[in-house]
Amino acid sequence: MASGKKDTKVLGRIGEEVASDFLVRKGFLILDRNYRRPWGEIDIIALKDGIVRFVEVKALATLSLPNVSREKDDYRPEEQVHEGKLRKIVRTAETYMNANRDSREYQIDVVGVYIDTENRRARCRLFEQVL
Repeated sequence: MASGKKDTKVLGRIGEEVASDFLVRKGFLILDRNYRRPWGEIDIIALKDGIVRFVEVKALATLSLPNVSREKDDYRPEEQVHEGKLRKIVRTAETYMNANRDSREYQIDVVGVYIDTENRRARCRLFEQVL
């Protein structure tokens, strides 16, 4: 495996850990992680306020934590969740709900994670109900 691909996988795993901790601190109950089907994967499945949340995590390594406002930041990791990815997430979420015979309301959320590699810190942004 090429180093770049390996680094991306490691960054993704770290981002998912950071996002899980972030969501728990915000009152989410983590139900499952890395739910895979041939057509897609859900990074985190959580529950909050009786709603099942299917959470896509996008992480970005940086040398320092940026100010996450639009004016100060040219690139945000959550912007990498494009329409094709959302379709895969929806199909996988529907599969999960049907397989578990779960009739609760559900939604798709995204967590963007900035990871400061130099200082070993992170900052998260939660985008709820992206569809």
